[in-house]
Amino acid sequence: QVQLVESGGGLVQAGGALTLSCVASGTIFRFDVMGWYRQAPGKLRELVSSITSGGTTNYADSVKGRFTISGDPAKNTVHLQMNSLKPEDTAVYYCNRRWRDMDYWGKGTLVTVSS
Repeated sequence: QVQLVESGGGLVQAGGALTLSCVASGTIFRFDVMGWYRQAPGKLRELVSSITSGGTTNYADSVKGRFTISGDPAKNTVHLQMNSLKPEDTAVYYCNRRWRDMDYWGKGTLVTVSS
């Protein structure tokens, strides 16, 4: 059974930085896409960033220039370097792994940015 475990969330002041990491276990197959979603209180879950096994990246407009995603398909890992954090980045961040037509989710890690 595929399991995703996130780490790296926490409390940071505005302007600070955090790095989120996610590792998927229980599979021998490289991911097709791995990425990060977030959900703030009272809001829908939204895509933050994703990376394909070929290295193509995608970012939400709100994080372009501030966040950088990286991943290793062979190790089924993905990282999100978050710089210049803003209070509006506060949310639970979820790791997602897609392989063929199957989606897997982590339990989420909380990022809180204080003003």
